[in-house]
Amino acid sequence: QVHLVESGGGSVQTGGSLRLSCAASGGTFSTYAMGWFRQAPGKEREFVAALAPSGGGTYYAHSVTGRFTISRDNAKNTVWLHMSSLKPVDTAVYYCAAEQEGIVAGIAALYDYWGQGTQVTVSS
Repeated sequence: QVHLVESGGGSVQTGGSLRLSCAASGGTFSTYAMGWFRQAPGKEREFVAALAPSGGGTYYAHSVTGRFTISRDNAKNTVWLHMSSLKPVDTAVYYCAAEQEGIVAGIAALYDYWGQGTQVTVSS
């Protein structure tokens, strides 16, 4: 069983930056594809970014391309989401997720393990 814990959320103004962290325990982190998703109030959960087990392949939602960067350190069992040029539309609860087949994907249903989420609020 993989346990994921997100941290780093908070409140920032438009144009600001935040770095979210997701610490994993249990399982074999280095073999999992990792993803970040977000859910705004009244909306469905949406894909943000994903990263291959080796860290060599990334996939981003169009809405965050060029502003967000996903990275990982397999020695630390940690994945990060660095967010810059934040906008009010980025306000949401952000979740990290692990896909145990190592498939980089933007579909939430493919992910096997989820964290509890961390709130990001961007004010104008």
